[in-house]
Amino acid sequence: MSTPTSKEEPKSGLAGTATPPVTAAAGATSTDPAAASRAFSVEGITQAVSSVRVGRGYLWGLSFAQFGLFVALLTPVFVSMSIKAEQLNPGSPESVVGSVLPFGAFGALLANPLFGAISDRTRTRWGRRRPWMIGGVVVFVGSLAWLAFSPDQLQLTLAWVLAQVTANAVLATLTASFADNVPEFQRGKASSVIALAQNIAILAGLYLAVYLVGNLPVLFVAPGILAIIAIVVYAVVCRDDLPTTPIKPFSWINLISSFWTNPIKHRDFGLAWWGRFLITFGTFMFTTYRPLYMKDRIGLSLQEAVSTVAFGVLLYTIALLASAALSGWVSDRIGRRKVFVWSSTALTAVGLVILAHVDTVGGFYFAEIVMGFAFGIYAAIDTALVVDVLPDPERPGKDLGVINIANALPQSLAPAVGLFLLGIGGGQNYTLMLWGAGVAVLLGALVILPIKSVK
Repeated sequence: MSTPTSKEEPKSGLAGTATPPVTAAAGATSTDPAAASRAFSVEGITQAVSSVRVGRGYLWGLSFAQFGLFVALLTPVFVSMSIKAEQLNPGSPESVVGSVLPFGAFGALLANPLFGAISDRTRTRWGRRRPWMIGGVVVFVGSLAWLAFSPDQLQLTLAWVLAQVTANAVLATLTASFADNVPEFQRGKASSVIALAQNIAILAGLYLAVYLVGNLPVLFVAPGILAIIAIVVYAVVCRDDLPTTPIKPFSWINLISSFWTNPIKHRDFGLAWWGRFLITFGTFMFTTYRPLYMKDRIGLSLQEAVSTVAFGVLLYTIALLASAALSGWVSDRIGRRKVFVWSSTALTAVGLVILAHVDTVGGFYFAEIVMGFAFGIYAAIDTALVVDVLPDPERPGKDLGVINIANALPQSLAPAVGLFLLGIGGGQNYTLMLWGAGVAVLLGALVILPIKSVK
């Protein structure tokens, strides 16, 4: 990577950005409102891609937004949905989880690139990302309330689809805003901030479940209220300038292209996509069934399983914090991404294989520490690597939406594939499922190696 030349640009405001230059559109003195509006909508006010250092205010706002969104989104995935499934079908809760989650992930698959591309085209006085972040999180919280009170599996499925669509509308625009604001020489550090926030969010959600396991409506809705507050705070501190490039006329071809970035023309982007897909697929194959794994494989009650998983994730998060905090800084200092991503991915595969052969709580804790340390490095660097290989930095929302398909699609496939592997040999075949997950993650490490444009 080339050495940045703009590290010393002045900072101002909460986002730590320089005052944007005034363009003809932003500074026009014409008294014709229509002409001014046309100029504003076409030209914007600044370039979308920043070369200006972001400050602590922006990084704290980004961290809080990621924390709030992921507490609300992942608590159902890892805990609340399993508890709800026990209520709806006590005899086979894993069948409810394995059936409902894939439909929601399919909604996420569509929403991420779609809302990323729509936000690229949006031009409002509040910016192009803010309206979708704030509007999306409000509807998302309503869908969480629906989940809590769903009387049957059909309504649970519909509510989860709506939750995933709206949450991923927020996530797509939040990720695009990251690309808009953070210059290349700070992406490792800012990526670490995201990783730390997301994984602390998982820990917070699990401990929330320990105390609210008997009050499911509050367990679903309370994290959503936090998400609204966090996203509003980020919307205040982030810069959301409009780009100077004209908007292409709308066409259905352009809309369909929101779901596609040519992996042959943009080879490194395609490899980064597959790396993200495979590690997400492998990890979700286990985390979807983690409470049930503790119940069926280790022999704990549901209450004990939730408490044990919460402590395991505490150990996971401590290991993750240690590795993520250091690795992002080191990556920026030495200018290298790939070695961190592929080696940490391979270590995650080792952790999954360890889980395949343990039958004690202590063994589970050890595997969680290994995977936490590995995933801390991966999560701290992978976002930076992905942004470094974007085909079109002027339209990050669209391409980051395509990358986020690699987050959403595995969430659709992994529960179903995991359920299939669990059923081989008479049921509850966690050894086979975890080996399958480990192989998928190892393949994710290997596809990172041929990337050429990033060291």
